[in-house]
Amino acid sequence: MSKNDVYKIIRLDEIDVLILCGGFGRRMQGIIKKLPKPMAEIGNRSFLDILIDYVSSFGFRRFILCLGYMGNIIKRHYQKRDDSLEILFSQENIPLGTAGAIKHAETVINSDPFVVMNGDSLCHFGLDKFVDFYIIKKALFALVLARAKPGKDYGVVSLGNNKQIIQFNEKMKAKSNDLINAGIYLFEKSILSMIPANKNLSLEHDLFPQIINNRFYGYVVEEELLDIGTPERYEKAKRILTNI
Repeated sequence: MSKNDVYKIIRLDEIDVLILCGGFGRRMQGIIKKLPKPMAEIGNRSFLDILIDYVSSFGFRRFILCLGYMGNIIKRHYQKRDDSLEILFSQENIPLGTAGAIKHAETVINSDPFVVMNGDSLCHFGLDKFVDFYIIKKALFALVLARAKPGKDYGVVSLGNNKQIIQFNEKMKAKSNDLINAGIYLFEKSILSMIPANKNLSLEHDLFPQIINNRFYGYVVEEELLDIGTPERYEKAKRILTNI
């Protein structure tokens, strides 16, 4: 299948992008204080602004922010934003976890497939190529895999020869060539039927085991995964992203 054939099938401006913004960010609360983690400041912008601007640079136009802790701050910020993007909100009244938050947003999701990503991490790779990969593989579900930092604890992912995911390992000391979940996904919409409503559920523990042998693929990138989950990682992200 050629690239032109792929784009006849699906256009990036027709794919919804869900961003998970509902976490408590406990390790960052002493640093960013009265802000939810995705609104942590990088230069004169929030991390979430940087993430949305990067994703929209590929042509994505419709964003759904899955909100939880301090969600009203994020909602107010984006209700004031005036540009060509459509930004919608899915507010949790109780914590629902990563899978539960996606299920909660089901009535707002228009596209099939749709993208899901974390609101506290960013990887500068070609999202258009990830969509190509998903379509060429005829995937039910695809996720982006980045390289681990040696010696740190990660959940390591194993791939088969055709890029199909064959195993998720518990957190372990990773080696430099190990692959880890980058928190960026493409979902076929039918997967939502596998997630019970109104329950606190995890993608890794509650959904992935159901689909691991069913058109579940990993897309490997060599670019570094940046996240702001700890004060140390936040400082590194600020150094890298401030002038971008």
